[in-house]
Amino acid sequence: MQNASRGDDVYEEDEAVQALEAHVANLTGHDAGLFCASGTMTNQLAFKASLLNPPASILCDNRSHVYRYEAGGLASHSSITVYPVHAVANGGHHITVKDLQREFIADDDNVHFTPTRLISVENTLDGTIMPLDEIRAISRFAKERNVRTHLDGARIWNAAIAQGCDLKDIAGQFDSVSLCVSKGIGAPIGSVLVGDKQLIKKARHFRKMFGGGWRQAGGLAAVAHWCIDNVWPTMKETHALAKYLAEGLEREGNGAKVYIPVETNMVFLDLAGSGIRMSALSRRLEEEKGIRIGNKDAGEDVTKVRLVLHWQISREAVDDFVEVVKDMASQAAAMRGAGSAPAAEAETSSQVYASR
Repeated sequence: MQNASRGDDVYEEDEAVQALEAHVANLTGHDAGLFCASGTMTNQLAFKASLLNPPASILCDNRSHVYRYEAGGLASHSSITVYPVHAVANGGHHITVKDLQREFIADDDNVHFTPTRLISVENTLDGTIMPLDEIRAISRFAKERNVRTHLDGARIWNAAIAQGCDLKDIAGQFDSVSLCVSKGIGAPIGSVLVGDKQLIKKARHFRKMFGGGWRQAGGLAAVAHWCIDNVWPTMKETHALAKYLAEGLEREGNGAKVYIPVETNMVFLDLAGSGIRMSALSRRLEEEKGIRIGNKDAGEDVTKVRLVLHWQISREAVDDFVEVVKDMASQAAAMRGAGSAPAAEAETSSQVYASR
């Protein structure tokens, strides 16, 4: 970061930013890239630049970030109607062409409906991977209907490593892709949008309109570039550690359940059956092991948690985590045996990122 260029990215004068954008575009098989402050921004810029002529609607998984966690940006920024799609055809793991067919609206001049203009996919979603065959099928489905496609690939890095494929094998199936560099990749901030040159030209204009143009971003781009080259290759070890954590929690948690398959670096844990509350677990971990996890002030009813591992989490920290859960689960079981009331089956959840 110290030695990075300090040009003005608004005027496309920063060498480090340009190098990062070209690097990610090359990895994904796209023509150009645009470095932005967040994945929400790159997603929203992709939609804005892709759908310039309302009326338009998009299809996306009902669990997806663009639908649930981007502050209504699709409607506000781009006047887009969103039709959330439920993954039914394969038991809820990921949406399929069959799921999309149920919600697809053809452009047949029926003024009562907003035609589908874009299909948005998220991969990974809740840490699970959409199979390559399904991605290719969705891409064909869209092209046959002259509909654009976007991939929220914030964690596409994990999907590619887990499947042993190139980024372009996934990203090349979409018209635009958003890739986050501040999650598993480990950079301080940022996401890169890739697409064809015309889309990126429009997105750059809208980035300025949205207040997202930045000046001396070279230091941030340089460290993101370094992280892609040096941290990304270590993700397989992080995935293995996540599975090790999940197995330990289910083995020692006395009723704790992992309720979403562990395919990359996320463990979704339900502690209700063990009698453990998230708030109590957070306190014990910090007091006894020096492990801090997000949202330690979670309410007393929170029992479902998401654990996200990254390259700086050690096996020792995972063992310590499991040890505390084991001890607390044993204590809760003893209390139940003595006649104390067990923990309620709460449905609330907490987003949890462990750090040590």
